[in-house]
Amino acid sequence: MTRTEDGEFPGHDGRIRWQAWIPDGDVRGVVALVHGVAEHSGRYRHVGERLASAGFAVYALDHTGHGRSEGGGANIVSIDGAADNVESLLGIAAAAHPGVPKFVVAHSMGSLITLYLATRAPLDVAGIAVSAPPLVVEAGNPVLRALAPILSRWVPNLGAVQLDSSAISRDPEVVRAYDEDPLVFRGKLPARTAAEILRASETVLGRLDRLTVPTLVLHGTADALAAPQSTDLVEQRAATKDLTVKRYPGLYHEIFNEPEQETVLTDLVDWLTEHASP
Repeated sequence: MTRTEDGEFPGHDGRIRWQAWIPDGDVRGVVALVHGVAEHSGRYRHVGERLASAGFAVYALDHTGHGRSEGGGANIVSIDGAADNVESLLGIAAAAHPGVPKFVVAHSMGSLITLYLATRAPLDVAGIAVSAPPLVVEAGNPVLRALAPILSRWVPNLGAVQLDSSAISRDPEVVRAYDEDPLVFRGKLPARTAAEILRASETVLGRLDRLTVPTLVLHGTADALAAPQSTDLVEQRAATKDLTVKRYPGLYHEIFNEPEQETVLTDLVDWLTEHASP
C-alpha cells in the first residue's frame, strides 16, 4: 500500500509545490522525481506509485512556472534556481526518511537539470536515473536559437518554441490526456526557458567529466524531442565508473508513458534496488 503527501517550500522565484508517494512499510530509499518542460509532477503518479510499491519514498516537485508552483507560462526562470529547488526537495525527502540512500529520477528537461546539478558540485546521492536527457537540442530554427539569449533577457515570456505533443508517445490516449490537461502548458515555450535549456545543455556537455555518481540513462531510439545522440555523448564522456545505459528501440520521448512502460519501469526499479542495497 502507498500513502500520499503534499507540501510546499520557498524556492527560487516563488513557492514550490510537491507531492509524494510513500510506502506504508519499510523505506529502502528516497527518490526526488523531476519532471520535464511544460508539464507537472502529477503526470508521474504511476511512476511514483510503482517505485513506492518497491519500497522507495518518492517526492516530486513542480518546477517554477509549472503545475501548481508559483510563476506561470512554463517560465523556468533559471536552471541554477531549478537545480537548487531539486536539491531542496531532496533534503526534504531525506529529512523525512533519514539514513536511507538518496536518488534523483528525472525526465527530459528534468534530466538536464539533474545532470547540471550533479556536475555543478559533488552531489550526495547513491545515484541518478535520467530519461531522455536533452543535451543535443534540435527544436527551434537556427535564427531563433541564435537570438534566444537576447530574447531571454529583454522579453523572457515571449513564446519561442512550440512542442509537438504527437511526439511524446505512440499511445494516442497519452497524447489526448496531455493536450487536455489544464496543468500542462500548451503555448509556445517562453524565450527564457528555451535559452536556459540551450545554455544548460552546453554547460553540461562541457563538464560531463565531473559526472561521478552512479548513473542510469534511459532513452527511446525514436525520440524526436531529445535527440538520442544525447545519451551517446553521456556514454562517451561521463567520468563515472558506474554507468548503465538502456536504449529502447522505437520508443518515443516519454518512455514512462509508452505502451512498453512496464519494461522501462522494471529496469528502473531493478537499478534503484541494486544501488540501494548495502
